[in-house]
Amino acid sequence: MKKNLGKFLLDFLQNSLFRLLHFVRNDCHCEEERRSNLIFARSLLVFLALWHVELFASTYLWHVETDKKSAFVNEPIYLKYSCEFSDRAELYAIDFNPVGENEKYSLKLLSQNTKVIDGKKIVSYEFIAFAKKVGALEFEFEALMKETNKDSIENRNLGRDNMDHVEYSTVTLRQEILSVDVLESASDLVGSFVLEVKKDEPKIKAHEPFHMEIIVKGEGNFEALKAYDFNISGVKIFSQKPIENITLTKDGFSGVWSQKFAFVSEKDFEIPQIFLHYFDAKEQKIKEMKQDALSVQVSEGFVKEELLDADEAQMSFLKLDYLYYFLTFITGFLVAKIKIRKRVPHAIDAFAEKVQNAKSLEELCMILVLKDAQKYSDFVLKIETKEITSLKIAKEIVALLIVH
Repeated sequence: MKKNLGKFLLDFLQNSLFRLLHFVRNDCHCEEERRSNLIFARSLLVFLALWHVELFASTYLWHVETDKKSAFVNEPIYLKYSCEFSDRAELYAIDFNPVGENEKYSLKLLSQNTKVIDGKKIVSYEFIAFAKKVGALEFEFEALMKETNKDSIENRNLGRDNMDHVEYSTVTLRQEILSVDVLESASDLVGSFVLEVKKDEPKIKAHEPFHMEIIVKGEGNFEALKAYDFNISGVKIFSQKPIENITLTKDGFSGVWSQKFAFVSEKDFEIPQIFLHYFDAKEQKIKEMKQDALSVQVSEGFVKEELLDADEAQMSFLKLDYLYYFLTFITGFLVAKIKIRKRVPHAIDAFAEKVQNAKSLEELCMILVLKDAQKYSDFVLKIETKEITSLKIAKEIVALLIVH
């Protein structure tokens, strides 16, 4: 109800009441009747006073809505709460932040907007909820309505009375309860997705990396996607942590999820089929996406002795009491680790020269692995996964690693 209309009605009723009081006091002939009417008039006056407070405090109205009466577990549920004021409501502030997570659901803020239309302030909040359990789910929130006055604002702005904040009178408002019936979904991953695989030409040289990227696009709860893991005999596999480039929308999260791999081997190998299973809530059924198995042909490539100094190549075949071997597939082949005397400066200088003479990142990786597989494993991984793509920068980094 508008303030002007309320004031008009209040003035009208008060004037009528005062006329009634005047009539009671002066025109009633019976004392008992006069006393009874006086009590009634005073009661009416108290009622009007209380009604006046309620009338002018109720200058706003909340509206709540949801797009679903029922939803599947992990299916996005859209919630909207809006507060419409009767005027610009410059003295009002709202504290409303139910975002969070509990055992029944997680709630995320989609948007919060304040605008003035036809002289009325409208504050709206949009949320996306994801149910975790089957059963009846109720969203029951509270908003804190805070009202101040012009004097409090002026005191803060002018620094009066050492005030550094605005004083508010507050009212806790319990929102209308929204109920949703949550149904069981046949998969933790719910939404609509597309599976893509980007890959190199499946013909490489021995110890040369074969690159592949798994890409999932669509809408849904991307957080349910698990990192892919491959185990192929005789193949060293490098993998990056999955990368998410997603945004929250009314239909849940929308965007792209991706994971990169590098496969290194000295013989032919096969990458198995790649599957993606998810539950389509709109069609209410499980869907399966897949990429066929891929055979990679590996031809003869670098020879170990060609990348080592002559002295190092000879030492790799020495039979010493402390010699021992173990398999380290950092780049997919056997590395001999030998317990011998400390290397002389000449060997370090020769290794550094070989690094500087490397003609490609692939050749540089081979040199590093053959030199010290464990020491340079992290650096090699950055090259194989294309975090480092400049040969010049790679050589400068290696030069620093050699010193240390």
